[in-house]
Amino acid sequence: MRKAKTLTEADLYEPIAGYLNGLGYTVRGEVMDCDITATRGDELVVIEMKRAFNTALLVQAAKRQRITDSVYVAVPRPKRRGQSKGSRHLLRRLELGLIFVSFARRRKPRVEVVFHPVPYQRQKRKAAKRAVLTEMEGRSGDFNCGGSTRQKIVTAYRENAIQIACYLEAMGPMSPKQLRELGTGPKTLAILYSNFYGWFERVDRGVYALQARGREELAGYGEIATRHRTGEGADVRAASDG
Repeated sequence: MRKAKTLTEADLYEPIAGYLNGLGYTVRGEVMDCDITATRGDELVVIEMKRAFNTALLVQAAKRQRITDSVYVAVPRPKRRGQSKGSRHLLRRLELGLIFVSFARRRKPRVEVVFHPVPYQRQKRKAAKRAVLTEMEGRSGDFNCGGSTRQKIVTAYRENAIQIACYLEAMGPMSPKQLRELGTGPKTLAILYSNFYGWFERVDRGVYALQARGREELAGYGEIATRHRTGEGADVRAASDG
């Protein structure tokens, strides 16, 4: 079987140059370190080519923006649909254009301008920002190491469940109302009812207790559990014992 040819940056040049020539541009390769330069009247276009998206390509293209606003990056069309979604978003934010070159057997390479370099309108999503702030406010401390991939993330929801578990462990079965009075918050009933982690059980109408599984798993949250065991719940227990 004949081995498929490995594409090089030079393979991208001729199709792109031909495409630009067809649009009336004068094209030159390797001018002042630019892979492709093209002019039409007073317009100057610069195109940087690579076999795939990478940091070097973005750095080169960003440098060319010192010369002109019309800067594109060109790469072979990705084989999988949606493969370049993240890269497209980044390119738009950097105000760079994108060109794909498709190569198929027995067909001429096809050039596709995916989008042109235009000023990026940064639209901040208020709901997304609010969600981040709410999540941060719901955590009593920094219990996660940024960049971790193999550890359970302690979300505000998980910490709330740990807090409830600590109080049930310390004081026995309680109602959601009693727990809320200790400061477990408005989501107490939902956490107990959904029992997402399998820690709780309803032992009577409107009364919940901590299951054995919950007691076992609390051991894996030492710092957080200690914080809540020595918090309001512990004070209430001491008062009740007295």
